[in-house]
Amino acid sequence: MKEYSKVHIITSVVKEPESTILIIYTGGTLGMVHDKNGALVPFDFSSILDHVPSLRHLELNLTVISFENPIDSSNINPADWQLIGQIIHDHYNEFDGFVVLHGTDTMSFTASALSFMLENLNKPVVFTGAQLPISSLRSDARENLITALEIASSKKDGKPIISEVCIYFDYVLLRANRSKKVESLHFDAFESENYPLLAEAGVEINYNEAVIMPFRGEKEVILHNKFDPRVVILKLYPGINSDVVKAITGIPGLRGVVMETFGSGNAPTSSWFIELLEEAISRDIVILNVSQCPGGRVVQGRYDTSQQLERIGVIEGADLTVEAAITKLMLILGEEQDKANIRKRLMDPISGELTQ
Repeated sequence: MKEYSKVHIITSVVKEPESTILIIYTGGTLGMVHDKNGALVPFDFSSILDHVPSLRHLELNLTVISFENPIDSSNINPADWQLIGQIIHDHYNEFDGFVVLHGTDTMSFTASALSFMLENLNKPVVFTGAQLPISSLRSDARENLITALEIASSKKDGKPIISEVCIYFDYVLLRANRSKKVESLHFDAFESENYPLLAEAGVEINYNEAVIMPFRGEKEVILHNKFDPRVVILKLYPGINSDVVKAITGIPGLRGVVMETFGSGNAPTSSWFIELLEEAISRDIVILNVSQCPGGRVVQGRYDTSQQLERIGVIEGADLTVEAAITKLMLILGEEQDKANIRKRLMDPISGELTQ
C-alpha cells in the first residue's frame, strides 16, 4: 500500500463547525501552481487558504490527505483506487463527507470504481477537479472545490443529502458510475447521458432528490478492493477483421472483455466473428456487451445482429458506461471465479450504475 501524508487545516473560527470533511488530493490540474520558471507543479495543500480564502467562510473543519507523490490521472491504476478506498474506509467514522481531488482524464473510471468498492456507503464522496490550475486567473478550480465541499457537507433532517459517490463539475452533480468525460477544451467536461443530474448549482444548489441514492440506514461500510486487471476493451468498427479479434481474445491470461458494440448491442454476424467470441467464452473469458452510444442501452436479441451474441453467452450490459463496465468487471473478477455468480453480479446493479 502506498503511503500518504496528512495535513490538518481548520477553515473556521467557530468552535463547533457544521461538518467535518476529508479532502483526498491524488493529483491533477486543480492542485497545480506555476513555479518561478513558469512550470506547473503540485502546491502544498497546507497553503490552500492562500489560494482559496473563501474557504474560511464555509464553517467547515477540513482535513487534507495527500498522495505522497501526486500523480497525473493518466497514470491512475487499480492500486490507486485501492488507496483512495482504503483512506475513506480508514477514516469513515471521523468525517461527515469526503471530497476527492482528481485529474479529469480518468476521473470517471476512478469514481466508478469507488462506487463499487464502498458497500453500504451512507456519506457523500464527491469527486472534483479542474480544467485550469488553481493559480490561473480564470480557473474553474475554486468554484468546483467550494461547491463540492458544500455538497459533501449538506444535510437534511440530520442526514446527508448525498449518500453515494458522485462527480461535481461545472455546476452539475452526476452519479459517478453514470458519468463520462466529453470535453477537454471547455469547462463542462462531464456528462451523464443515461441518468438524470443529481443536482444543479446556481444561486442555490437544487437537488433532484427523486434520483439520488436514498439514505440506507446506519450500516458498517464494507470495502471491496480486489481487482483483476486482466481485462480489455474491444471496440467494434466497420472493417474489423479476424486478426484483430483473435489477437485480443487470445491474450494470455485474459479473463474479461468489455465489447463496445453498435447501437442497442449490435455486432457483425460473420461466422468468424461469432466463432471467435464463442471460443473465448468456452475458455471462461467473460464478454460484456455495452453500447458505443453515450446514451445507449444494449438489448440483446432486439435485432438479428445481436441474437447470436445472446445465444453464445455474451452478457448484456444494459446502459452501463464503458467506465463503469470495465471497473465493475475488474472488481467482480477479483472476487469471483464461478461463472454464474459473475454473470449475475454483472447484470445486477451494485450502486445505481445500470437500469434493469
